[in-house]
Amino acid sequence: MKKPTLLAIAIASTAASTVHAQSTVTLYGLIDQGLNYVSNTQTGRAGGALVGKRQIAMSDGATGIGGSRWGLKGSEDLGGGLRAIFRLENGFNIDTGGLSQGGLLFGRQAFVGLANQAGQVTLGRQYSIVSDMLAPLSETGEIPGHMGANPDDFDDLGHSIRINNTIKFKSTAFAGVTLGAMYSLGGVAGATGRNQVWAVAATYTNGPFTAGAGYMNARDPNLSYFGTNGNSGGASANNLGSFGSDTAAQSNPVYAGFASASTLQLIIAGMKYHFGPVSVGATWSHAGFSGLGNTSAGPNPLHYAGTGVLNNGAINVSYALTPAVNLNAAYSFTHKGSVGEFGSANYHQGTLSASYALSKRTRLYALAIYQKAGGTDSLGQSAVASITQLTPSATDHQALVRLGILHMF
Repeated sequence: MKKPTLLAIAIASTAASTVHAQSTVTLYGLIDQGLNYVSNTQTGRAGGALVGKRQIAMSDGATGIGGSRWGLKGSEDLGGGLRAIFRLENGFNIDTGGLSQGGLLFGRQAFVGLANQAGQVTLGRQYSIVSDMLAPLSETGEIPGHMGANPDDFDDLGHSIRINNTIKFKSTAFAGVTLGAMYSLGGVAGATGRNQVWAVAATYTNGPFTAGAGYMNARDPNLSYFGTNGNSGGASANNLGSFGSDTAAQSNPVYAGFASASTLQLIIAGMKYHFGPVSVGATWSHAGFSGLGNTSAGPNPLHYAGTGVLNNGAINVSYALTPAVNLNAAYSFTHKGSVGEFGSANYHQGTLSASYALSKRTRLYALAIYQKAGGTDSLGQSAVASITQLTPSATDHQALVRLGILHMF
């Protein structure tokens, strides 16, 4: 009996060794820390008027692409070209060590799925497929961190949003074409379409040229799309942003007034072309907050009705001066349409950045952004400048200068 027993042990050990060799789990992360100078930051109100002051502060790089995080990702070979894959990604604030995304443990991403030569299907908390596929064509694909996104990142090209309960598919490239689709289940008993989110996207690459387009539709976006962090509230809470108070600043004034929308439709198109060390990209974004006045989805203190519209056109240029030095510039123009008795608004934003790679894992960078606003914003006030991730200005302009260090592991 000893020989069969020893043989069985040897076979089992060999099988275990083979499975181990075909499975991987990787710990990874990114830390982005820097010093910010902001020309004007809201502190509240006095006598009914917004009050703001200069600010110099240490700041984590971003809540989006450049934000500090650590994670686990892995795959297991199931045979026949099929793999099981997963990712668990935690976001944290390097300034305090606290959790980001409203205190969620794996607030950045948490999904499991299957992949083969045709593509992959994943299930869990994930980024929008539109952001995944089109952000590389925008300024956020080139400029360090998240602050260079369009005003208040209204089109999510800076990856501000994560969507819960999501099934997502992304194909491998075939003849230069990559396709993607996603669906987030609302999970409301007896109301299949309520709180659902769905999206489709496609890109085409031919040598140095890439173009793409995507469409996303979110029902009850205050809950299904913006209300997915740990500190988000229900229909009585404004998960898009804040009107502020005498002692608290506003947030996301570009679109925070549209919390009562029944549907958010987001359309993005873009292209990028590489000329040796130079790349030039352009994007167009449209966000339509339709069915305003649906208080079962979110608050409506300004008594909006109809549709709130935001359109943006942006161009970005990147130049690899040396293998270690990269220079970037971008300009974007955002227009908010009139809603009811409230007029339109315009936002001009210019961005410059330079980065120096000390190694493959460590980079120093400098970032400068200036934004000028005019008209009436979504909060029904004279439009204030609001650079993504920063506290809005109390005036119609805002400037940021940042010196940062980014380390990947």
